[in-house]
Amino acid sequence: MKRKLLALLLLASLLGAVLSGCGDGSAAQAPEDGQTNGSTIDAASPETLKNEITVGIAQDLDNSLDPHKTLKAGTREVMFNVFEGLVKPAPNGDLIPAIAESYTVSEDHRTYTFTLREGVRFHNGDTVTAEDVVYSIQRCASADETGIVPVEAFSSITELTAADERTVSITISEPSNEFLSYLTTAVIPADYTEQDTAPVGTGPFKFISRAAQDNIVLERFEDYWGEPARLDRVTLKIIENADSILMSLQSGAVDLCAHLTSIQTAQLGEDFYIAEGTMNLVQALYLNNAEKPFDDVRVRQALCYAVDREQILDLAFDGYGALIGSSMYPAFSKYFDDSLTNYYPHDVEKAKALLADAGYPDGFSMTITVPSNYQPHMDTAQVIVEQLREAGVSAEIVPIEWESWVNDVYVGRQFQSTVVGVDASNMTARALLERFTSDYGKNFINYNSPAYDALFQQAIASYDDAEQTALYKEMEADLTQNAANVYIQDLADLVAVRKGLEGVTFYPIYVLDLANIHFAG
Repeated sequence: MKRKLLALLLLASLLGAVLSGCGDGSAAQAPEDGQTNGSTIDAASPETLKNEITVGIAQDLDNSLDPHKTLKAGTREVMFNVFEGLVKPAPNGDLIPAIAESYTVSEDHRTYTFTLREGVRFHNGDTVTAEDVVYSIQRCASADETGIVPVEAFSSITELTAADERTVSITISEPSNEFLSYLTTAVIPADYTEQDTAPVGTGPFKFISRAAQDNIVLERFEDYWGEPARLDRVTLKIIENADSILMSLQSGAVDLCAHLTSIQTAQLGEDFYIAEGTMNLVQALYLNNAEKPFDDVRVRQALCYAVDREQILDLAFDGYGALIGSSMYPAFSKYFDDSLTNYYPHDVEKAKALLADAGYPDGFSMTITVPSNYQPHMDTAQVIVEQLREAGVSAEIVPIEWESWVNDVYVGRQFQSTVVGVDASNMTARALLERFTSDYGKNFINYNSPAYDALFQQAIASYDDAEQTALYKEMEADLTQNAANVYIQDLADLVAVRKGLEGVTFYPIYVLDLANIHFAG
């Protein structure tokens, strides 16, 4: 009876809640007032048969659209269509040649030699040269320019040269199994200075315009080196309200929207079908390990026992989603340790005992700060509040706007706990696990474990694949055993697609590939 009552209460709250969204949990900067080169494009519809669509997204992109300054996962998700590196990810998880047509690796596994495709063009018409590649890598290795997000793996580069216009040689200090994955870093023109507001890449779509907090417009790049995009134009419409996104879908103003909840998709009717994948995010109740009472491992473990993750999936997600037990999601099957998934079975009495042992026999009060435009995280937090109450913990949800979440929680680390999802910037275990090393700038939970730091150093120094994988799994176990966070799930990705559209493709990382989306027939 109690479970049914909770379900009814949750359903009532969900129906009036705010927009679902991608829930990345990566760092971000507040958007600027915005460069606008044009107005919002009229949405395509099956009736007009225009070869363009409007895609609904839950948040604006980063303040700067320069790919080397990108912090938000949501920005990477969209700009995946605009920028490419020497290599790029494929839907099956492989790394495939992109700007480079081929590469070789020296016998000592330290020198990579890339041959660029002939005649690859940037969106401004310039031909890509080896000097552009060298510039792009050096820019992310030194990060001397204000706002550049350094690629830590590039610190191992000892020599970087352009042998001729189409040949790039990169030598690293020690062999690395993961180095190639970081060469998905965007290649941009060396002599172009407007990347912040008018980005130029080599991808299948080119940037046309941006109206901050309203829309981003992309068009097919006719001189693309590979298979061209199948749509002429895509308008990404920023909509931060649940009622508005549903009305926009139902009215025909929006043709596609990812990261919806099952309750939202149930209201769409027969004009849409739902493509199902996973978000490739680590959703958790993230805990500020430097704030009391979460500086005590017993308190953190108590919360892990108090939260019933199966119930979260049942009540908030209609059973969709994949349970996780550490900072790794199932699509990274090589590194995913399923033995950690049920490390903390739901046990309210054990939670109470741990709290009493930690000096909180009567529980305590806490806040859960949640970005309000990310419906899956709001829904999760609502269930967690009810579950923690059973263990004597009084939790209050503090909904805030996304940019406030970024500034206050992610950057400022001024929070007790938060429900959000964290992504991997590339297809490496390092991309998910390095963020919790004690001196890493993105360690927003203030996790501090000398043992964890030591394991990380061993992992990145190892060239033996089996050994490195085992070390990463030890790092995952460290996070779980020390209850760094209350791990919940990799959320299901429910994408509403207007009938007549095809080509939605899911990847093992957080991207929205627009290139193959097309009208049937």
